[in-house]
Amino acid sequence: MQADRTEPRLRIRIVFGAAGMLGPGKAELLARIGETGSIAAAGRQMGMSYKRAWMLIETLNAMFRAPLVERTRGGPGGGGAVLTATGRQVLDLYRAFEAEAAAAGTAPLAALAALLRDDPGP
Repeated sequence: MQADRTEPRLRIRIVFGAAGMLGPGKAELLARIGETGSIAAAGRQMGMSYKRAWMLIETLNAMFRAPLVERTRGGPGGGGAVLTATGRQVLDLYRAFEAEAAAAGTAPLAALAALLRDDPGP
């Protein structure tokens, strides 16, 4: 395998039927909200509008029995957002699933990568 070739990686999306899905983008948004305490800041870091970030959070909050993110009202220090205990649990479970899938897929991914062309062409 060439040194300049990117290593294969998995991008896990869990589809819950009509209830919705959880994938890398929503997980990253949750993680960044946990880090920044702000939906707007998390969205900015990901290059998305506040409206888009809030729509994704509304979708996630509607999917689960308890909300994953709660907003706090503005005041002298401004508003913000926090991951709830359920939000932290959902993010932790998703990250654990990602790690287990990546570990289990190491050999098949390497075998697939070995079959790739050296010159991917146009």
